[in-house]
Amino acid sequence: MIEIDVVRHRKKFSIEVSISVEQTGITTLFGSSGSGKSTLIELIAGLLRPDTGRIVVDGRVLFDHERGIDLPPEKRRLGLVFQDARLFPHLSVRANLVFGMRRLRPQDRRLAFDDVVDLLGIGRLLARRPFQLSGGERQRVAIGRALLTSPDLLLMDEPLASLDQPRKNEILPFIRRLPDELAMPVIYVSHALEEVIRLSDRVVVLADGRVRASGPVEDILSRPDLAPLTGRFWAGAVLDAQVAPGDPGYGLTELHFPGGTLLVPRLDHPAGTRVRVRVRSRDISIALQPPVQSSVLNAIPASVVSVTEDDVAQADVVLDAGGSRLLARITHRSVAHLNLVPGARVFALIKAASVDRPSIQATGLSDLPPPETDHA
Repeated sequence: MIEIDVVRHRKKFSIEVSISVEQTGITTLFGSSGSGKSTLIELIAGLLRPDTGRIVVDGRVLFDHERGIDLPPEKRRLGLVFQDARLFPHLSVRANLVFGMRRLRPQDRRLAFDDVVDLLGIGRLLARRPFQLSGGERQRVAIGRALLTSPDLLLMDEPLASLDQPRKNEILPFIRRLPDELAMPVIYVSHALEEVIRLSDRVVVLADGRVRASGPVEDILSRPDLAPLTGRFWAGAVLDAQVAPGDPGYGLTELHFPGGTLLVPRLDHPAGTRVRVRVRSRDISIALQPPVQSSVLNAIPASVVSVTEDDVAQADVVLDAGGSRLLARITHRSVAHLNLVPGARVFALIKAASVDRPSIQATGLSDLPPPETDHA
């Protein structure tokens, strides 16, 4: 387990965080600018000192105020990747990669140089200098340099924030495969929902230096009470699904998820690919009967879990679709007209065209290019 219980008070900003997360997969710290994400990363890394508290990684105490333990950053066995790659400009890619590795005793090196190079697909870059690399390539090298210190935990502080979307798409698959192939936990900082959906196994939502919620992605991003923090306009639900075999035609792909199927615009992923699908609450309608002679292709049987009305004209309706949660935002009038109460059986209507490609993120490794073997 990774246990973080820290307090740091300053005039302009205070942080009080107490969380325990599994030492597997990717845990994302999510929140708006100024929520405390980067401060928490710096406290874990030892770049800032808590006033009180305790930090433990896999049973190893990094900080304990009461016991007087405060390991310096270089003794914490943590890898750290910043928004800026921070490579040494006068060194080659190879020299940047081995910089931290050479400080370890051979018996402490748990990751081999060639394995990390293959994993990140940077074999052809080894002789280059940082100025000869693209932004995405620089970040991959920075990740490799952090990995080659054989850390117990990898900390990533908005590593894609300075990249354009094509470069983000280039590097996201490499980040996703890190914990799977290296058995190394990652704490990842982001304020971008598409990154959260694609990468995260669990999410910790921060606001004003406090933890507002934590848990699996599907649960956290489907909670209407968190919409002010996760984005009211993008409020909705996240479904874990799998690309179905066969072609339904008309430029569509069928996705299977616990509770039903969902037709969406055609995807390039092969059958069997695991994906996460974000369905916005404003794109779901509710009916008491499946539609007849309608353009809506998805009518998913569900039951009403809860109805929360706001002080204007709208309400959030949480639906259970065979174990998968959906969230619909409709008017008070529709709630009354349909007599929507907990337990009511309904159909969630979703237009296939409303689920655009950015709302669908592959979570497996099928979209990753094959590793390079050229280490020249």
